[in-house]
Amino acid sequence: MTAIDTLTPDAIAARLSGSPEERAAFVREAADAGVAEAQAVYGQMLLDGVGVAVDRQAALGWFVKAAAQHHVMALNMVGRCYDLGWGTAVDKARAAECYRIAAERGLDWAMYNYATLLALGEGVAEDKPAALALLETVAGMDSGLASAKAINFVGSFAEDGWACERDLVRAAECYARAAEGGDFRGCFNHARMLGAAGDVDAALVWLKQAGARGNAAFLGKAVAWLAVSDIPAFRAAGVAALREGAAC
Repeated sequence: MTAIDTLTPDAIAARLSGSPEERAAFVREAADAGVAEAQAVYGQMLLDGVGVAVDRQAALGWFVKAAAQHHVMALNMVGRCYDLGWGTAVDKARAAECYRIAAERGLDWAMYNYATLLALGEGVAEDKPAALALLETVAGMDSGLASAKAINFVGSFAEDGWACERDLVRAAECYARAAEGGDFRGCFNHARMLGAAGDVDAALVWLKQAGARGNAAFLGKAVAWLAVSDIPAFRAAGVAALREGAAC
């Protein structure tokens, strides 16, 4: 038995109510004691720099430790590290294998991530029908942001006619649902559809939401797209709305 095992729920809550640094120190203590959930959480803290300095290589190490104890989200995060080169060289094949195993265990985020690689043929043979089936499964799980992102991707399949008939009505419906669910790409795609339908005012509202929620890489691509859009209002007001959201 370790010192962590002797703590009461109230004592644990007290340790977690301190500063970010104090919380990180406690989670590290539990991780060192072999608690898989703490190992996964501490890995995420190291990725995000919450209470500790960012250290992606160390984060991967903790995710590996937790995954070895069958922590499914940690296994998904090992995949993310290999997928995006966080703390290691990019290895799409290894990422795909991590995602596949975690997806088979029912993790929504792993299903979404594995579907993404299947759709693009990265690290695994391209299989758009299998990708779409996984995305539709996650979309139907009503599991928060993972489902919203899956719904947005289903919309992209419908818009582009990937593994299904091209259906712009369905695409627009998916994008609207994804936007309402908080996915920044869904917000942007919903805005695109609204603008194309002539409802520029509503589109600008969603562009602002996309800016507020999106990451730097997305924002750069979104601004570049808006700057040459066929919709005149997007080239000025659209870019401004996106940037206003990002500044909030």
